[in-house]
Amino acid sequence: MQDNNIASKNDTGGTGVEQLRPMTAPARLAVAAEKRASNVAALKTKAEQALTQTFEEVGDRLPGSAGVRQLREDAIGRFETLGLPHRRIESWKYTDLRNVLKVALPPAQSAARAVSASELEAALGPLAKVDAMRLVFVDGAYAEELSDLKDCETLAVAALGAELENDAAAADLLRLDAGTDDAMLALNTAYVSDGAVVGIARQAKLDRPLMIVSVRASAEPQFVFTRNAISVGDGAEATILEAFVALPGAAAESQSSAVTELGVGDGARVDHLRCATDNGKALQLSNWVVSVGAGATYRAFQFTAEVGLARNQLDVAFRGEESKIDLSGAYLARANQHVDTTLVVDHAVPACVSRELFKGVLGGESRGVFQGKVIVRPDAQKTDGKQMAQVLMLSPNAEFDSKPELEIFADDVVCGHGSTSVDIDEDLLFYCRSRGIPEAEARVLLVESFIGEALEKVEHEDVREAMTALARTWLNEAAAEV
Repeated sequence: MQDNNIASKNDTGGTGVEQLRPMTAPARLAVAAEKRASNVAALKTKAEQALTQTFEEVGDRLPGSAGVRQLREDAIGRFETLGLPHRRIESWKYTDLRNVLKVALPPAQSAARAVSASELEAALGPLAKVDAMRLVFVDGAYAEELSDLKDCETLAVAALGAELENDAAAADLLRLDAGTDDAMLALNTAYVSDGAVVGIARQAKLDRPLMIVSVRASAEPQFVFTRNAISVGDGAEATILEAFVALPGAAAESQSSAVTELGVGDGARVDHLRCATDNGKALQLSNWVVSVGAGATYRAFQFTAEVGLARNQLDVAFRGEESKIDLSGAYLARANQHVDTTLVVDHAVPACVSRELFKGVLGGESRGVFQGKVIVRPDAQKTDGKQMAQVLMLSPNAEFDSKPELEIFADDVVCGHGSTSVDIDEDLLFYCRSRGIPEAEARVLLVESFIGEALEKVEHEDVREAMTALARTWLNEAAAEV
């Protein structure tokens, strides 16, 4: 009877008779590992396989020195191991990207076409009225002719692609400790081609906002990867606005991954804003990784409207005592659009204050997700943290999933969280109609007043008015569909 525990033929003898010998333990482990690897490869989705295979084709053409190339290869290997996030990963429970992302679009390599200044102004809409310094990226590539950086002596600006190509130490711009187990940050590291590298000097006071504009222009579907690295010096004050827009002729299908790493120096004050609009079918993945120094104030606001699937992820860590952060946002979704806000606030040091307020409006069969985790470390005494997520449901078919979390390991803290979802108040609607206001207009007024509390968090008047105008346009269009 033949022993099943056999390995290979030993035909080194001169008899011509096959001799069989037992498989060693290391050999059995190697075979088992090979089988597991084969099974894992078989389970990879078409999108996951395409993202890995495409890197082999385009990796050599991406900007960067040998050190950057090695970092990219490590990152794509990490992504291959992790795969696209899915519902069994707790932080992606409500946004199953593996199921949603059926096809991975080819990565953008350069701007597909030239964009005129008038086209840019039209795409920005109300944001074009904001008096700001501009850094413009078209299909992920820096567009110097559309950028405007006048009067910025206290501002050092460079394009990430050029930095990666010319500076041997630029690999540090792509290193993110927070991305070790984040598949999408790893994917961004592997494929990123350009972005903004910004340094704001100590004690600098920017009199105008810095607007980093990402424009979709290509008529061909693309996956755009960008990365911003921003450092704000001690005692500096700045307003930074990231705008994401699409030209009328841009492809209906699009995918993007935008990462911003921001370091806020001691005693600095930063207003960090994001405004994302599109054609209702785009997939946008946004990651902010923020470090806040001692005695600093960091205020963040994110506005999202008319995006097919948006995942806005914020990781904010206190690195110095006596600091304050205020994270807020407003999002509008209809049809089958999906907006996911996932944030982690890490109170790693004592005596810091955090506030979070996010408001959403959901119509049709849209879905809103809010996941907010506040971590209070053992030494972070005197922590004050509060969090609130609220949604207005315009349709019985809409869905809101909320998962606020508190992980408290200190005993001298004041922390709380809340979440609510409501319909339009019929009494208020009746009141408006009794005063002669048509029903559609009354609904718009009530919804606008609901998200107004969040929009009031935007302290820069021009930016607040632009976002309010975008929200009003969306609300009028939504009301017309009812």
